[in-house]
Amino acid sequence: MRNVTRILTLKNGYHIWTHTNNLGGKTKLLCLHGGPGDTHEVFERFGPELAALDIEVTMYDQLGSWYSDTPDWDDPAVKADYLTEAYYLSEVDEVRQLLGYDHYFLAGHSWGGMLAMTYAAQHQEQLDGLIIISMIDNIPDYVAHIKEIRAAEFSPAENAFMADIERRGQWSNPHYRQLITHLYHGYVNRRQPEMMSHNVDIQAKPVYNHFQGDNEFVVEGDLGSWDFSKQLKTIQLPTLLSFADHETMPLATAQRMQRDMPNAQLVVTPNSGHNHMVDNPEVFFTNLKNYFLDLRHGTFNQIKGA
Repeated sequence: MRNVTRILTLKNGYHIWTHTNNLGGKTKLLCLHGGPGDTHEVFERFGPELAALDIEVTMYDQLGSWYSDTPDWDDPAVKADYLTEAYYLSEVDEVRQLLGYDHYFLAGHSWGGMLAMTYAAQHQEQLDGLIIISMIDNIPDYVAHIKEIRAAEFSPAENAFMADIERRGQWSNPHYRQLITHLYHGYVNRRQPEMMSHNVDIQAKPVYNHFQGDNEFVVEGDLGSWDFSKQLKTIQLPTLLSFADHETMPLATAQRMQRDMPNAQLVVTPNSGHNHMVDNPEVFFTNLKNYFLDLRHGTFNQIKGA
């Protein structure tokens, strides 16, 4: 099967970098990366892993991210137009149209999972299935969970220090950065693989900071009040909920999501953090392949209490 990189020109004139593995595969899968402001990289293994199942996999960098165009975020009018959930949802639809995807599977990781579930609720007729990777349906549960993680990992004194630094906005404080790095190594990237490292930080900070804040363990941006739990119940699509056991997202909420959704299955990757497709690919991709196999064999069903 062929692999191809294409630059898509959107109606707004910006350019979006895309890469497709297994071009011509009978089943189509479109992948939405996290962050916001991260890149396609966590999906790079999806194409080779799914080639034997004849699945065409397309990943892309969202506007402002790495290989795609970066608008002038210093322009207030540009920020107002493009640093919104509504824009990134419209981008998903325009990308899938330019790719010619009419009946396809949609996968989203973290922020991409937020976009995927929101998009799916609005466009179920276009989709064959939904894959939500490490994203719950509301931000307040996430905030409560990261507070629990911080309380478990650090002493009351360290937590008081972190809270004071955050209140003052002194994000570059060396000791604060050391504590945040400890959390990332425990709950985001447990393996720290060399292939995921760069000489510079490639995250689109203006996008990430606007929606999230400084790091994964604070929420100070526009995502703070997001709650999709009521709408989630309307999604009828066969849905795979894929989470990890050392996760920034609370598994209790993932379990509730599985119970609330009419056609969902929850799987948990062991000994892994938020990026569990990188931390434990053997288990992660076994679960992903079995999702597609179960659908093809007509054996997909819910596993209550997973």
